Amino acid sequence: MNSALPKGTQISALEHYQIGLKLRTLRAERQLTLSRLAVQTKLSTALLSKLETDRMTPTLQTLSKICTVYGVSLSYFFSEPTKHNLAISRSEHFSPIRSSHENSVRRIPLHHSPIGTAHCRANVQEFPEDLLVIANEPGETLSCLVYVIEGSLQMVVGGSTEVLRKGDCACIDTDMTVTWGSKGKDRCQVLLVNAS
Repeated sequence: MNSALPKGTQISALEHYQIGLKLRTLRAERQLTLSRLAVQTKLSTALLSKLETDRMTPTLQTLSKICTVYGVSLSYFFSEPTKHNLAISRSEHFSPIRSSHENSVRRIPLHHSPIGTAHCRANVQEFPEDLLVIANEPGETLSCLVYVIEGSLQMVVGGSTEVLRKGDCACIDTDMTVTWGSKGKDRCQVLLVNAS
């Protein structure tokens, strides 16, 4: 039996599995509507919607029906993360290294223990207003450094939400699913450096 939760209630034991997010991701990847998924699983659209938005906890029987349609095993929803490391540096923590020469280059370290090797990929990403996207698939490792150039970046990982503002930096090394995007009505621009 699926158990309904009062609005705003969270189940801490299952929260870090992010079942609702995984369900939404699978449906988006397969370009299915809730109605079409309801027909294929013989579950109601209302139930599926509640599961995807974490307003209801699915039973194993319900998840099993959904797994059959998507062609995944139950372990897809319950795999334990093998690593998770997130370090955030706020702009007020940075202290420029000043030289005695006025015309020399000033260096501002973004993080004291950067991720990756000398081989990395860097790009600027711009998120339109109020858009959250999945940065990595469940079980896929995300190793990167994110520096906010403009706007505010909302990042959700392991049931925890962080908001990074202009000048903030996050160093991420995790195989938990990360969603991120613009927080609020302004676009967000970030420098993203991925480890190869």
